[in-house]
This record gives sequence, structure tokens and C-alpha cells, in this order.
Amino acid sequence: MSAIGRSLKRLEDRPLLTGDGCFAADNRADGQVHMRIVRSPIAFGRILDIETDEAKALPGVIAVWTAADIADLPPIDFRMTRIAGLEPYRQHVLARDYVRYVGDPVAVVFADNPYIAEDAAELVFCDIEEETPCLDATADPVAFMPERDPALLSEAAVITKSYGDMEAAFAGAAAIIEMELKVGRHTGVPLETRGALAVRDPETGVLTMYGAAKVPHYNRDSIARMLGLEPEQVRLSEGHVGGGFGIRGELYPEDVLVCAAACRLGVPVKWVEDRREHLMAANHSRDQVHRIKAAVDANGFVRGLVDTFYTDQGGYVRTHGGTVSDLAAALLPGPYLIPAYHVEGHIRLTNKTPSGTYRAPGRYETTFVRERLMDAIAARLGLDPMEVRRVNLIPEDRMPFDRGIEALGTHVLYDSGKYHDLLDRTLTRIGYQDLKADLARRRVAGEAVGLGIAFFVEKSGLGPHDLVTMAVQPDDTIEIVTGAASVGQGVETAMAQICSDVLGVPIERIRVIHGQTDRIAIGFGAFASRVTVMTGSAVKIAAEALRDKAIALAAPLLQADVRTLTLEMGCVVSRDSGATIGLAEIVAQSGKDLDAEGLFRADHMNYPYGIHVAQVRVDEAVSGIQVERYLVAYDVGRAINPMLIEGQIVGAAAQGIGGALLEEFIYNEEGQPLATSFADYLMPTCHEMPPVEVLLREDAPSPQNPLGVKGAGEGGITAVGAAIAAAVDDALGRPGLITSLPISPRRLHALLRR
Repeated sequence: MSAIGRSLKRLEDRPLLTGDGCFAADNRADGQVHMRIVRSPIAFGRILDIETDEAKALPGVIAVWTAADIADLPPIDFRMTRIAGLEPYRQHVLARDYVRYVGDPVAVVFADNPYIAEDAAELVFCDIEEETPCLDATADPVAFMPERDPALLSEAAVITKSYGDMEAAFAGAAAIIEMELKVGRHTGVPLETRGALAVRDPETGVLTMYGAAKVPHYNRDSIARMLGLEPEQVRLSEGHVGGGFGIRGELYPEDVLVCAAACRLGVPVKWVEDRREHLMAANHSRDQVHRIKAAVDANGFVRGLVDTFYTDQGGYVRTHGGTVSDLAAALLPGPYLIPAYHVEGHIRLTNKTPSGTYRAPGRYETTFVRERLMDAIAARLGLDPMEVRRVNLIPEDRMPFDRGIEALGTHVLYDSGKYHDLLDRTLTRIGYQDLKADLARRRVAGEAVGLGIAFFVEKSGLGPHDLVTMAVQPDDTIEIVTGAASVGQGVETAMAQICSDVLGVPIERIRVIHGQTDRIAIGFGAFASRVTVMTGSAVKIAAEALRDKAIALAAPLLQADVRTLTLEMGCVVSRDSGATIGLAEIVAQSGKDLDAEGLFRADHMNYPYGIHVAQVRVDEAVSGIQVERYLVAYDVGRAINPMLIEGQIVGAAAQGIGGALLEEFIYNEEGQPLATSFADYLMPTCHEMPPVEVLLREDAPSPQNPLGVKGAGEGGITAVGAAIAAAVDDALGRPGLITSLPISPRRLHALLRR
């Protein structure tokens, strides 16, 4: 039986269930000292002085640094961007001249224990001349670096993409629809906050940072470059990770500081942030305003679409560069034809926490925008929202579909898709007509209940390549080494299943090593839903090479023709004689290593797609929204482990519901963050979560990789905001009511009163 397509239990779970997990805060070393960050208490101002004498005098304090003490360290560079002009907006590890958000690191304290470090941090006095903060990304750009370059404005870049004849599209329109839509600022909030332990071996000089996540190889190279070391002098080691979601594992100032301190102080240095720091200093996300204008015909077909949007980037541009805005601009058209399109995306700096990527970056936002537009078209023309979508969907016979624009430097070419088919299956699954009739009856009886449906296209499998090595061990197990990272998505299990499918070895005999930069030369980590596509394809290539090598080595041992040998259940079998030999025995008898490597290259992403269905009940008396039913239909091309995918979908839906109804970072007029604890930053609990139904499909395998797979990590969140917004409109009988997320009780109350 093939190992692919089976819901096998996760290999990762045993150490977690037995208490043997090792997370960032669990790392410790003899003689370690503790690091604490001193953060700016104001949003924008010029640094006059940072007084550290009192902190340095506290017993147990080892050192206190300001920017002057580490003036040789360059700003943190970008990991992903092809957008010119962003370099002046990078962040130094400690603020220089000006602070640009509440939480901006201005000094760092090192002490014998974390309590002394925190006490000492309180004694550091920051003399800052406060200035008026910029908190509105749609306002006119202002000077970003008044101390150095007054001509450098807070608009870091403008992204434009377009195709088609826009003039003709609008000239023949039956209706023109204009809307302003907003998605509020929120972020991923993993169970595990950020943390790291840096240790430099006094004998070899090798610096090791424990607690790495997401992109260990990239962060290793960046840390080495910033510290003036060779890459082989730096090692990053990934342990267990308590949630990733895009924001964990980027290269933050604290990561560089802990490594620099281990080198300069000559002792191990440990840092773990508290929850307040995480909510104030780790990457935020979303926070976009879109102003769209669409030309449609009498059937609701979108002839042309123009969008101008603003991304609130916060105080600096961090490692992701312009990724969020670039993806928003490229993937806004989604699954629809839209023959003419023009977008202008403004990346604006404000005095808020810097923003970065968070699960489905740019797509959560633009799916809300695009699907709100589809509902507005239906309302304006008196059409069924599903029929408006149906008339706009890209037909199957147009696949592969060339969008005519680029995303992240790769051409947007939808590789495969049966959009109409998935819509039909979804409507059948929920009993669309009967469900609408039932909701209508409930509304007549006085309940405010409604249905919302939203379509989306995701992206996955970002290249350019991935490498794995594979070797048979003396105990007859197989070791796979990959540069991928594990952030909870089941990397070890999925890679073992792909290997098992080729070699016939039970997954329990396959060990996957990941996130260790000293074990493999190339590694791109885990982001952009790339691991199953890229790493999985490399595993398949390596397993096939190992299979062929095993057969070649076994042939003389079995005195058989290679053409008569097969690999079955981890043994080479002769079809002629029935003789068998195990893989470890081949190694022992031949005296040769049984190993292989697989390198998979890809110059295009691939595009999974799906539909979200939300059924909600609105309690107008308390301005509350209850999600009664939720369904995600998702086509991933081919499912390696359906249970893992369904788990990811359910978890992502929970995050999407948080962003749609509860989570938001709010600032007052002085730029002070008003949500720095769970008392103010509200997250969904089991009380707010409905059961999530999953309709998992494999109707459109990708032709771009040998497995036919597409990414599965982000589709569960992408359309949540759009589907719930449509459902609330429907429940209240007010089309177009919801134009902003989250639909918090306060915001809904204001809308109902209006």
C-alpha cells in the first residue's frame, strides 16, 4: 500500500507528548548570562542621551550596550525582496539617532540572571526628544530620516502591476463600482514567544545559536556577515518550535544581539521575550487600505479592475522587504479572469511596530477586498453572489492560465485548477438552496442569521531549489537530512511518507533531520508553503536514486541481473530466484555506503485554490457574532497526509476567525500601543470556534513537480475574513455593510447604530 495519501500518525508527536520537547526557552548552557532589551517608551523622537551608569552599577550586571557600543554592526538586511529603494529603511539592532516605534530597542543589558537583567533595564534612562508620530499610512508622506536625509520620505516604494486595455474595459461598462476596504493590524501569536541561546566554542571558535526557526541557513549567513565571520564559523540549530505562522524565525535585532554578545563577552548568552514584548516588538501584519474601482457588464463580469492600496509598514522595513505588498498586488485578481487590471501599492512607514509576513500574507487582505467586490456587484445588479462568481471564474480549459504579471520575481502562471467544479461540489456539500431557504425562515422568525461564501487562490512551492541527502544507517534505518524547517506542519512525517512510498520502508524506520545548518550545505527553510512541494520533490528524487543504487549494489551479491531486481518493503528482491537482501545488509556485504541526494529546482510557484463557507448568527443586543458553521473546500493537487492537511486547515481557520472578529493592534494619538496583553489583544478561544468541516480535493494535481502536490499551510486562513463579512451582511440584510476588519463588537455596535 502506498504511504502517500494515508493519514498516518505524526512522527513528531512522541517527544512532545512525553515531555521531551526542547523549545527555545529550554536551552541552557553552563555559565550563561541573560539578556534584556531596553525599549523606547515613545513612538517617535530624537535620542539625546541614554544613561546607563546606574544600571551598570547594579550587582550582577555584566554589561550594558547602546548603539555606540556596537557601531560596527550594519543594519539587518533583507531576505526576500526584489523591490529597489528599500535599503535606507532597514533596522539597526539598536536604535541610532531616532526611535521610530514604542518598543524600538535602544539598549541591551546582560546580567547573571533574568531578574537582575530586568531590574537593570528599568534603571536605564532614555532621554528622547519626542516628536509628532505618523500613524496613518494613507496620509501624505513625511520625512523619514530628518537627521540625515530630509528628502527621504516615509513612502518607501510604490509597486505597480498591470495588463489589459483598461480604457476599453471602462468604456463599455454597464456599471462602475467603487469601494474603500480595510484590513486591520494583527499578527500571529504562537504559544512560544521568541528566544535564543548563543554559545561560542572557545576551542573551535564556532558560534552556535539554539532556538532557530523558519530559515536557519539564511539567518546563519546573515549573522555571520554582520559579525564578520565565515558561514562555517556560525551554526544555527532548530529545536521544537511552538508555532511559526510567518513571524517566528525571521532575523530580528535580538537574534543578532545575543550572538554578538556571546562573541564579545565570551560567555553563553540567553534571551527569552515575555508576552508583552512579543505583542509590541515581533512583526505585526495586515494593516492595508484598498481603494478599488471596477467596471462590470450586465452579467456581473468584471471587465476591468483598478486598485490603489496602502500597506502600513510600521517603523522599519524588516527582512521580508516588500513581500506582503508584492503578493497583494500580484494575487488580488484571484480565481477570476479580469481581462484588464491595474494596481498601485504604496509601502508606507509609520511609527508603529514594523510589519512582516503572517500566514497568507497579502492574500488574506486581498481576498477580503476581491470577494467584497463580488458581493457588491451581486447587490448592485440584483444577482446571486454565486452566479457572479461563476461568470468570472477562469475556465478549466484556460489552464495553465498566464496572469501576465509577476509575484516575488516569478511569473504568475496558474498551473492547474477546476474552479467551477469545486464551486459546484461546495454548493452541493452545504445544500446551498436548502440552506438559504432555512436561513430565510429563521430570519422571518426574528433571528439575524446569514451565509457568506468566498473563493481564493493561494500560492505555494517557491523555489529556486531544495536539496536533501539520504543514507541507510547500520541499524537498517534511513536518515534524511534537509535544510527545511519544522514549524509544526508535520515535516518529518510527510517527508518520511514520500520516502516510504519509493523504498517501501515503514515511516517509523525513517529519521528526518531538519534545521541544522552544519548537516547540509543548502537550506531554504519553511515559508511560502514550500516544504512539501520543494523538499518533498527532492526527497522523492533522492529516494529513487537510492533505490537504483541499492539494486545496483545488490545485483552481484544476489548473483542476479539488475533487470530482474525490484525494491519491496525495504529489501531488494530477485523476481527469478526469490532471494532477498535488506538495505543495511547490502551496505555490510558490499562495503560501500548506500546514500543519495536529491536536488529539485522550480522556476514557478504553483497555485492551490479553495472556497470558504461561513454561517453566522448576529446578536444585535450585544453586538456579538457567533460562527455557527464553517467549511473549507481546498484542492491541494495531491495530499501526502490528509490528516495533517486537515489539522492545518482547522488551525488556520481559527487564526482567520481571530483576525475577522477579534484581533487588532490599536494605537492612541501619541502612538502608544493599547493592546500589549491578552486583556486587550483578544484571541479566539474554543468558545468562539465552530467545528470546521473540510472538503479536501485532489482534482488538479500540479504538473510542475513529480509529486503533483501543492502547498496546504495557508488555505485555511485566506478567505475567512471575506466569508464572515459576507455572512454578517446577509444576516443583517444590509449588503455592503462590512468594509473593514475586524468586525469587533465595538465596530459592529457603531455600524448597527448607524
